[in-house]
Amino acid sequence: MTKLSCIIPAYNEASRIEAVLQSVVGHPLINEVIVVDDGSSDGTAEVVKGIDGVRLIELPQNKGKTWAVTVGIEAATGDTLMFVDADLLGLDASHLAALIAPVQQGKADITISLRANAPRPWHWIGIDYISGERVMPRGLLIDQIDAMRALPKFGLEVFMNSLLIRQSARIAIVLWPEVESPLKGAKFGWAEGLKRDLKMIRDMAQTVGLLGLAAQVYRMRRQRVV
Repeated sequence: MTKLSCIIPAYNEASRIEAVLQSVVGHPLINEVIVVDDGSSDGTAEVVKGIDGVRLIELPQNKGKTWAVTVGIEAATGDTLMFVDADLLGLDASHLAALIAPVQQGKADITISLRANAPRPWHWIGIDYISGERVMPRGLLIDQIDAMRALPKFGLEVFMNSLLIRQSARIAIVLWPEVESPLKGAKFGWAEGLKRDLKMIRDMAQTVGLLGLAAQVYRMRRQRVV
C-alpha cells in the first residue's frame, strides 16, 4: 500500500463530524482527508472549514451518500481508499490504524469494520456486510462511478460487496468494540428511523436481490482471511 486517501461523506453532521476528524486528520497512515459535504443545511461545511488538513468538497444540493462517495473517489489521489462515516462515536486513531493494518501489511485486500452496536446477528456471523467503514483499492471502484450513481440511496455497500466478491478479494474484519454508529431512530426519531430502515432494506434488495443478500454473507465469510 502506498498513498491512502480517507473519504468522509457528510450530511447534516455538524454536531458529530469534528470528533471524527480529530481522529483522522494528522493520522500517520493517512495521506489525504476528503470531506464531501452533501448539501448540508446545519453548518457542517463551516465546522470542516475550521479544521486544518482537510480537503472540503461542497455539493450545492443533497445528492445522497452514494453520490457524495463517488465525488470523493474521483477527487482522491491515493491508490488506497478509506471510507469513514461522519457520525461515528468513540472513534480514535487506534481504530483507524487497526482498519488499515491488514491491507498495509498485505494480509488482506479489503478491510471492513465491525462496530460495537452493529446488529447482534452481524456479531454472530462475524461480519457487518453493510458497514460504511472500509479500506479498499481505488482501482476496484474508479471504473464503477456511473454504476454507483445509478444505485438506489442505500445500495452502496452491497454494490461494493458484489465487486469484491467478483474479484475474490481477501477480506479482513476488524473489531471496533468501542465505536458506535448512531441508530437512525436516535438521529431522526423512531417513526422516521423505522421508515429509513425499511427503505434501506428495500434499496439493498433492489440492488442485489433478497437471495443475493444472503449469498453475499456466505461468499464474504468464505473470503474472510482475518
